Amino acid sequence: MFASIVSSLNKLLFFGLLGILFLLFDLYAWQAVKTILKSASSRTKLYVTWAYWFVSILFIVLIILRPFIQIEKIGSSALTLLQVFGFILVIAKLFIILPLIAEDVFRGVEWVYNKFNKNSLQNTTLAERRKFISITGLMVGAVPLVGMSWGLIKGAHNYKIKRKKIQFDNLPSSFHGLKLVQVSDIHSGSFWDKKAVERGIQMILDLKPDILVFTGDLVNNTADEMDNWKALFSKLDAKMGVYSVLGNHDYGDYVVWSSEESKLENLEKLKNVHAEMGWNLLLNDSVILEKNSDKIALLGVENWSAKGNFPKYGKLNEALETCKEVDFKVLLSHDPSHWRAEVLQKQENIMLTLSGHTHGFQFGIETHGFKWSPVKYMYPEWAGLYSKEDKYLYVNRGFGYIGYPGRLGINPEITEITLLKKDFAIA
Repeated sequence: MFASIVSSLNKLLFFGLLGILFLLFDLYAWQAVKTILKSASSRTKLYVTWAYWFVSILFIVLIILRPFIQIEKIGSSALTLLQVFGFILVIAKLFIILPLIAEDVFRGVEWVYNKFNKNSLQNTTLAERRKFISITGLMVGAVPLVGMSWGLIKGAHNYKIKRKKIQFDNLPSSFHGLKLVQVSDIHSGSFWDKKAVERGIQMILDLKPDILVFTGDLVNNTADEMDNWKALFSKLDAKMGVYSVLGNHDYGDYVVWSSEESKLENLEKLKNVHAEMGWNLLLNDSVILEKNSDKIALLGVENWSAKGNFPKYGKLNEALETCKEVDFKVLLSHDPSHWRAEVLQKQENIMLTLSGHTHGFQFGIETHGFKWSPVKYMYPEWAGLYSKEDKYLYVNRGFGYIGYPGRLGINPEITEITLLKKDFAIA
C-alpha cells in the first residue's frame, strides 16, 4: 500500500513538472499571439484568449492526470486524439517561440551595446520589429500544426498498395506467378478509426493473395490490445495460408511487469492470438509449400536486430535446419538490419527476405523516384526493394503507426510481390 502511494506521488511529481514546462511554453508563445491581437477588437481578443488558454490548460491537466486516468472510462481513441492534438500544439508552439527567443537574444545584445556606446542610436522601431517577429513565429508554427494535423486526419489510414515483380533464376516452375502479399507493423494499440482499418483489411482481401505474410509488431506492448481487433483481422485469408512472425514490440519489453511470469504469460497470450486468427506463427521455424512436385520454404524467425537497442531473439540457423532440402527460401524477419548482418552471409538460398519495423519513420518524402526519411540515417534499407548478389530484401512501410498516430509523406502500406522465374515470359 505504502509503495503504491509513493509510486503515485512520484508520477504526480514527474508529470506535474512536465505540465509546468508546457505552461512556460504556452506563456512564451502567448506573447506572440498577444502582440498580434493589439489592433484587434475587444471581442476578438476575448474569444482568442479564451480559446488559447482553454485548450492549453486542458492539455496540461491531461498531461498531469494521464497516469491516473482509466482509459476504458473515456475511450482509448478519444484519449489518443486528445493527447496527439495537444502534442501537435506543443510542437507548433515550440516553432513559434524559436524566432521570439532569437529576437530576445538580439535585443539583449543590442541593449548591452547601447549601454556602453554613448554614440549609438536608440531603436525606435521595437514595437514594429516585435510584431514582425511574432507574425513570423506564428507563420513558422503553422507549418507543423497544419502538416501534422493533415498527417493525422488524412495520412494515418491512406493505405497504398505497392506492387513488385521479382525474377529469380532458381524459382521452381510451379511457383512462377505466385502472388505474395505482405502486411507489417499493425500496432493495434494505436488504432483510433475502426472504419478506416476495415477499409484497409478489405483492400488486402481484394488482392486475393496466394500467400499472406505478416512481419511483426502486432501490438505496441500487451496482448490485450488485440481484444477489439481480433475478429476483424481474423478475416484475412490466403489460398496457401497466412504466416506471421513476432516483432520487437510483441515481447512486452517496453512494459514494467510485476513479474517475469506475467511477461511470459502475456507473450503466450499473444502467440495464441495469432492461432485464434488462423495465422501460422513461425518461431525460428519454417513451412514447406508444395505445388505439383515443386517446393519452396517459407522461414520465420523471432526478432533479430543488428542495432544494439533492439533484441536478438531470432535463431536463423534453427529455422534453416528445418528446410535444408529446399533450394528456394523466403524469410520473414521483422528488422531489416538482419539482412545485412546475417542473411547475406548465409549461402542457404534465402532469395527473398521480408521485413518491416522502420515505418519509414512515418515521415518523409516519396515522389517520382525520390525517397527520403530521417530513418535512412539509421537503417540503410528502410522502405521498398533492395538487392545484392541476386538476393532481395523488401521493407514494408507498415500498416499502422506508433507514437504519433499519423503519417506525413510516408503512407501506410500493403505490399503485393509476384515471384517470377527468369526463363518464363513475364506476365
